[in-house]
Amino acid sequence: MKESVSTDLLTEQKAPSVPHSFLEYLRSFGPGIIIVLTWLGAGDVVDMGIAGSNYGYSLMWVLVVAIAMRFLFVSLIARYQLCNQHGEGVLDGLARLHRGYAPVLFVAAILMGHVYESYMTVGAGEVCRNLFRFGQTWQWALACNAVALLLVFRPEYERLETIFKILLGILAVSFVGSALWVGVNFTGLIQGLYRLQLPDQRGHFNPLLVAVAMIGAVGGSLMNLAYPYFLEAKGWRGPQYRRVQFYDFLLAITVMIILNLAVWTLGAELLYPDKQIKVLDDLPNLLSTVLGEGGRVLFYLGIFAAVYTSVLGHAAGLAYMGSHAWLRWQAGSNPIKSDYRQHPLYRWIAIWCLVSPLIWTIPGMPDFVTLTLVANSFQVVLLPLLAGGLWWITADSRYIGTAHRNRWWENMLMALLFVLAVYGAIHSVISIIQTVRSA
Repeated sequence: MKESVSTDLLTEQKAPSVPHSFLEYLRSFGPGIIIVLTWLGAGDVVDMGIAGSNYGYSLMWVLVVAIAMRFLFVSLIARYQLCNQHGEGVLDGLARLHRGYAPVLFVAAILMGHVYESYMTVGAGEVCRNLFRFGQTWQWALACNAVALLLVFRPEYERLETIFKILLGILAVSFVGSALWVGVNFTGLIQGLYRLQLPDQRGHFNPLLVAVAMIGAVGGSLMNLAYPYFLEAKGWRGPQYRRVQFYDFLLAITVMIILNLAVWTLGAELLYPDKQIKVLDDLPNLLSTVLGEGGRVLFYLGIFAAVYTSVLGHAAGLAYMGSHAWLRWQAGSNPIKSDYRQHPLYRWIAIWCLVSPLIWTIPGMPDFVTLTLVANSFQVVLLPLLAGGLWWITADSRYIGTAHRNRWWENMLMALLFVLAVYGAIHSVISIIQTVRSA
């Protein structure tokens, strides 16, 4: 395969200076915060609350292991982005491995853009309706997505980074503040982090399956591939940015662990062992009975920040990815002749991601179970496909170069994630088949 990207097209903006002091590093941070808050959505809030209600402080170690493995896994993706010998993006490397990756990821960006944003659009509308207690879900969802479209319609990275940092502040005050307000059993929390034990089963799922699923989902997540686009938008291109990228992502992952543990703690303190939550509203409603109206508002503000960063991050990240995948698909093995960020397809995909999901907010619309099943079936295929492909291009010197290819322990990690991704895919297929048969 020939050089797969014209680097001149992506270096027109002035490259940011490489930081050297502590304060320069702090001022440089940003892409890690964007991708981590993109990952952290309403689903995480519900999942962490349910885990805390089912298992108390047990199994917290699984969350930390899963996020730590994601840190290592995505760091290898970032290393390819910054250090590969071809000066290309991660998607270009996957297409170098097999030309089928480009069309598959283009379709994935379109399909999953609708599905991801469907959950988030409905979630944003419901959170605003419940927070302010007036209006309808579809009205709030329309307003939220209209503002989001204005923010991401043109790829202006600095503005997006500023908004994410503001919403991160709201998240931290909300989730950590709520947990401290309710009260934290620090002894139980610390024991939950280091005691590698599996509690008795509560609810529908075996704790071992929950643990494997949490870790296995790391390797095949489509949004892992969005991180390189935010690095590029920041202007970090080349091995000289590897150190600042590492610290930026390390800080962001640490923040993600703290936020997730805060919500888990709320579930453990408020719900374990006798109460359960089933929907997003259960936990803030319970907080209102314990902490009063202030606690309800505080937590809802955090949920909104979690949902809205996901709305923005998915729209921008998948628009980047879809536009790039299309241009790579059309160019074949030849260099891409235009900047995917300025291509009209970027804007069309952003519109698609933020407008098409509004259909699910119309009063009387049925839930989108069928859509979810179809999307999950597609995503199941992606799990081993992405985990295996990313392992290959980061391990083989023909792709990343001899100096930066995986070390032995990194290959062991990638192999483990690939096996868990295959395991998770198989069980997901079985679950989908059983659901369809029982429908």
